[in-house]
Amino acid sequence: MQTWSSHSPSSTPGTGRGKHRPRATVHREEDSEGRNQGLVGAVEKGTIQHFLRLAQQGTEEKERERALVSLRRGLQHPETQQTFIWLEGSMRTLVGLLTSNQALLQLEAARCLHELSHSEQSAVAEACLPATSYLLTYLSGHSSDFIELCLYTLGNLIVESEAVRRQLLPQGIVPALAACIQSPHLTVLEALGYALSQLLQVKEAPEMIIPSVLGSTLPEHILRLLQPGPKLNLGVAVEFAWCLHYIICSQVDNTLLISHGGLSTLGLLLLDMAGAVQRTEDTGLELLACPVLRCLSNLLTEAAMEVVGGQNQLEDERVVAALFILLQFFLQKQPSLLPEGLWLLNNLTANSPSFCTSLLSMDLIEPLLQLLPVSNVVSILVLTVLCNVAEKGPAYCQRLWPGPLLSCLIGTLAFPDIEVVGQSLELLQLLFLYQPEAAKDFLQQSGLQVLERHQEEAQLQDRVHALQQTALHQ
Repeated sequence: MQTWSSHSPSSTPGTGRGKHRPRATVHREEDSEGRNQGLVGAVEKGTIQHFLRLAQQGTEEKERERALVSLRRGLQHPETQQTFIWLEGSMRTLVGLLTSNQALLQLEAARCLHELSHSEQSAVAEACLPATSYLLTYLSGHSSDFIELCLYTLGNLIVESEAVRRQLLPQGIVPALAACIQSPHLTVLEALGYALSQLLQVKEAPEMIIPSVLGSTLPEHILRLLQPGPKLNLGVAVEFAWCLHYIICSQVDNTLLISHGGLSTLGLLLLDMAGAVQRTEDTGLELLACPVLRCLSNLLTEAAMEVVGGQNQLEDERVVAALFILLQFFLQKQPSLLPEGLWLLNNLTANSPSFCTSLLSMDLIEPLLQLLPVSNVVSILVLTVLCNVAEKGPAYCQRLWPGPLLSCLIGTLAFPDIEVVGQSLELLQLLFLYQPEAAKDFLQQSGLQVLERHQEEAQLQDRVHALQQTALHQ
């Protein structure tokens, strides 16, 4: 049983979410219009100064607001961002407008900071330091739009600057996020999930952040937001499933998550996703599937699972059936997610005879074998799952046999990938050991001739020789 802790498997790029996601943008109609109109080129130093002066000293509020809108559009350009942060007094002026008592100016100043937060330059993020404590304070405000904007901005700043994180942690960003998670507004919850997921991915998270998160009310609320049912929101669930994934991968205290019902919640969510893909082809649930599958896979590696019972256990046949429904869906719609599902199946079957029995009793070996040609990664995982079944002993190998297994394995021995061949040899060795009839059939199907092509490969020589001896002496 193994832990999949990377953000995306190296052999299947794109199935996970990397640390440096595209900077989040608040999706508002006026904001998208502004972005479309703003990408006209860098704004000069003198023009920035003019906008700031008008925003600060303009005679009418509308004039001041228009100046900030113009500045915001200019700040969409990286060169303007650099000019702005090195301009003396510019950030002080912007923070002054952010903390003013005029709501429209406050909002536009926050939008300017949001544009700055899109920068991948740590110098830009650190220039925003004077504003971060105010953004944190405003999370307890009443305007859901403003809170959402502050959350996305904080999430963007957190990922690039250690200085920003050092400032926000003692100021109470974790308690502030824990308070936000009780918001009734879905847009706020999705923004919160984004900001939290960014915080949980930083290099110091396991030591400095995740213990505080686990000590707060966040884990139980995260699991609440992942419970299937009519109130489940896909966007919110995707963000918090990734949050849960990063917490689990830290291995700080996964038994806490299990005690809160993490396994049962995720298991029910898996069943719900399988039902959804059966009802409609265009569900969008593949976005949720990746983190949910990883969370389940990694929680199953906890030794503590063996001693927790009742509602925290997974229901064998239902989970296996749901997983195969999802595997068929991935095969048709999103093949890059097949390794995620197979990794979960590997962890389910590694130490559990009951899950192996479910696989056999539901006649799922043949559908599993049909996945072998998809890719080398998929082939290795399929063969690993079959090894998990075979190593449970004679009774299991007897049920694997007869059938299409042997001819498929002879086929995989012809694969050019050494890892695939090696895993096939392991499975054949188990099969011959517990089911001697398989060895006889292997010889009749010219299996020894297929093995001979690998006799000169250094990594396989020992296993090839061992399998030849086993086959000949059964």
